[in-house]
Amino acid sequence: MAELIFRTGTMDAGKSTLALQTNHNHAARGRRGRLFTSHDRAGTAMVSSRLGLVADAEEVAPDFDFWRYTVDALTRGARIDYVICDEAQFYTAEQIDQLAKVVDELQIDVFCFGILTDFRTRLFPGSARLVELADRTEVLQVEALCWCGKRATHNARTENGVMVTEGEVIVVGDVDAADHPPAAVDDVEVAYEVLCRQHHRRGMTAARARAVSLSPEPLPFT
Repeated sequence: MAELIFRTGTMDAGKSTLALQTNHNHAARGRRGRLFTSHDRAGTAMVSSRLGLVADAEEVAPDFDFWRYTVDALTRGARIDYVICDEAQFYTAEQIDQLAKVVDELQIDVFCFGILTDFRTRLFPGSARLVELADRTEVLQVEALCWCGKRATHNARTENGVMVTEGEVIVVGDVDAADHPPAAVDDVEVAYEVLCRQHHRRGMTAARARAVSLSPEPLPFT
């Protein structure tokens, strides 16, 4: 029986890497699938991993209809054994319903990868609907770490180096790192950082911890 599977984790937990690996594994066994994404940090219509892997994909706009797309493709004689949806948190609730219909009515496996909550700690609509509908919801076992060494559970957004908890939900950026400079949005440098709940609540980013401790690096544990 086909399944709707949701694999989730914080930023930097390897979701896109696993999406690409899943696509490779199924294709290697002769299965044919379609790859979808939305607002990937590398640009439009592509799935990219921080390990350097990149693949072309279909971009999912708010008006994209998974059911119509799949039925049209099958009607034209295409073969679709599975569908992989990266950045599924950005999909609408209606699009998740369409994916569930693809699974149930067409018996096509759907693998979704995405973040559960935004930088405000609120559930993304797409992720919330996936939790409600998925046959299986799996938390990725590769754990991203907060600067303190604890397991990271929350995604923080910084603007010009300061953590914020208000603003537009969708602002594309990457986890703050030396080789990934912050994105500039209206002359504001936007970056993301994964934190444990305690330090997200306190607004204590790695940069702020360094400033408070007056040492080159924060202590490994609080």
